[in-house]
Amino acid sequence: MNNFSIIIAAKNEEKNLPFLIDSLLKLEYKKDNFEVIIIDDNSTDATFLKAKELTENLSNYKIIKAENKIYEGKRGALEIGITNSKYDNVLITDADCIPEQNWLNEYSRKFDEGYDFLFGVAPFKKENSFINNISCFENLRAHILTFYFAKLKLPYSAAARNFGFTKNAFNKICGYKNTADTLSGDDDLLLREAVKHKLKIGTVEAKGSFVFSKSENSFKEYFRQKARHTSTSNFYLFKHKLALGTWHFGNLLCLISPLFIFSSILFLLPLFLKLLFDITIVKSRQKKFGYSFNIFEIFYLQIIYEIFLIVHYIYASIAKPSWE
Repeated sequence: MNNFSIIIAAKNEEKNLPFLIDSLLKLEYKKDNFEVIIIDDNSTDATFLKAKELTENLSNYKIIKAENKIYEGKRGALEIGITNSKYDNVLITDADCIPEQNWLNEYSRKFDEGYDFLFGVAPFKKENSFINNISCFENLRAHILTFYFAKLKLPYSAAARNFGFTKNAFNKICGYKNTADTLSGDDDLLLREAVKHKLKIGTVEAKGSFVFSKSENSFKEYFRQKARHTSTSNFYLFKHKLALGTWHFGNLLCLISPLFIFSSILFLLPLFLKLLFDITIVKSRQKKFGYSFNIFEIFYLQIIYEIFLIVHYIYASIAKPSWE
């Protein structure tokens, strides 16, 4: 059984901490084999006091204030947590997340296979709202793509809510030193550095190892979050940019092909084949990543997803991401 240090950066998460800690208490893992370090990153609410209150009788929990950060944003708080951790295997999650009970067991099994970096499934909780539907579908498509590329030995992105590495691997890539290209995206940029150093990168996909969280509940917050994530893509390795650019450009061409129907009715065929392919892929993969969309939802959400890829990239180019 491996030992783990679970590192959580928290900024204004007073309301979410009880749910997080409750889920961590339900982990099916001996408490002597893991520690939880929560770093309060200059919150303006009672995050620090709430964390201390909830963990005062838990010997394997440590609450730290993020003072004298070396790096800006979330990575600076995480770096403090990692520096103060005592175990060789590190897991990262967020303060508004709910890890499943078998989370540590599955990571332990994968680390035993010799992986340096690992990332897992991080779905949004399904709710009855339009913005949630869009967020969940985008999350699903992102999972399908990132896990597929990882199997092709081209890992380029991961959800920081369900992310792990060994300290040895973290030190090999000089920690967060080379990931300061942008304020956000520390998980993607850590993967970039791991790829550069030819480290072993894998995925954790087993049932019981998911980490759930809530999606944004307003379009304003949704676009701000996507801007933070999308801006990081400018700093991917060239081979990842090329592969992703080719994939998305091909999808976009299929999507706009009906605009040329005046030349030939055959221009409807690329869109028809694309949507058929999308529906087939989503229907066959969605349960694996914790989702369930019907055919009608897949049809219209896929079109929105393709259009929003362009919108997010443009918005990310003019917006200023922030760690909140």
